Amino acid sequence: MLVVGLAVAGVAVAVGLALRAFNDNLLYFYSPSQVAAGEAPPGRKFRLGGLVNEGSLKREPGELAVRFQVTDLKKTMTVTYSGVLPDLFREGQGVIAYGVLAPDGTFRADEVLAKHDEKYMPPEVADALKAQGHPGATSSVANPGG
Repeated sequence: MLVVGLAVAGVAVAVGLALRAFNDNLLYFYSPSQVAAGEAPPGRKFRLGGLVNEGSLKREPGELAVRFQVTDLKKTMTVTYSGVLPDLFREGQGVIAYGVLAPDGTFRADEVLAKHDEKYMPPEVADALKAQGHPGATSSVANPGG
């Protein structure tokens, strides 16, 4: 009976540790409005998505550092990133940035993902924009044959 009890306790501990590790590795998506409302986890990495504001992209000459603004048409957040932006990164287009909220309120991105063709928008971005009343915010996968 003691062996069975220890085995059950061992399995319970293993399951508990696995669930905790899984929860720690989840990446949640938030719109700028949700971040402004305090829904984003403080001190943890998450995904921020929306549209890149027209005219907001600022580059430092001779450096890889960039700043731009992401909006869901209700709230806007400044994103900082140091690295090469994707070829399809454009102002006015959908984007998802992966990173952490800095103490000064800017979003410090480790990775920036841009939409990959003129008809595709990441589902999370499309849903967030649709909730804010953006016309034409639909998520679709491009049909390469048509």
